[in-house]
Amino acid sequence: MAKVAELRDMSTEQLEATLKETTEHFFRLRLQAQTERLDAPSELRKSRRLIARIKTIRNERQRAAARANPTNQTSEQE
Repeated sequence: MAKVAELRDMSTEQLEATLKETTEHFFRLRLQAQTERLDAPSELRKSRRLIARIKTIRNERQRAAARANPTNQTSEQE
């Protein structure tokens, strides 16, 4: 599992690839949990939390980009 500092150092493309990979892994774990016993049930929680961390970092970057390039410039028009 990647630590938060490692995730923040990744590029956006790397984050998206990690998110896709982790989401697919989480899906397989959920499927396995329903059909048979999991060797490590804690893997479900770890994957879910990693997905949340990645989405949080992605959202932070989007907000920072929106703050840097505001599209709504009503204060300049007045």
